[in-house]
Amino acid sequence: MEIILVRHTSVDVEPGTCYGWSDVNVAATFESEAQATLERIKQYKPFDAVFSSPLKRATMLAAYCGYNEPIIDNRLKEMNMGEWEMRRYDDITDPVIEQWYKDYFNTQLPKGESFMMLYDRIADFLTWLKEQNRYKKVAVFAHAGPLMCAAIYSGLYTKEEALAHLPAYGRHISIQI
Repeated sequence: MEIILVRHTSVDVEPGTCYGWSDVNVAATFESEAQATLERIKQYKPFDAVFSSPLKRATMLAAYCGYNEPIIDNRLKEMNMGEWEMRRYDDITDPVIEQWYKDYFNTQLPKGESFMMLYDRIADFLTWLKEQNRYKKVAVFAHAGPLMCAAIYSGLYTKEEALAHLPAYGRHISIQI
């Protein structure tokens, strides 16, 4: 099965802010970014199914790309940043942040997730999707974290390489599972 995973467009949030599960607005550049995204993914159409994170930055892009009613799946949400939600990284004094910088994969954020917990959610979604046996090509509108997890799950990148290949806003990756 081919899966095209699309990262949402830029958001209206100050750079350096943790906004994982927060349902933030898209940036004023949404329409031009969304049009560019649509042009990039046209080559993959048609899709047998289209899934999306429930957060509006993902569903708005799905709708712009012609999918007004994607299948919403909560497992596709970004990493839960817990107590750090809507705080700037530079303003976080929690000592856990140093541990997280050293081992983001395994360090759980206060009242949030670790990257491994996010990975488990995405792996659960992809395993379920694979078991459906009815799709050949699927689109998923989501976030940077889920895209990195999907790349690791599919073997596209190792967990050590994934962060270096983080897709920019409005960009996509293609995986096979």
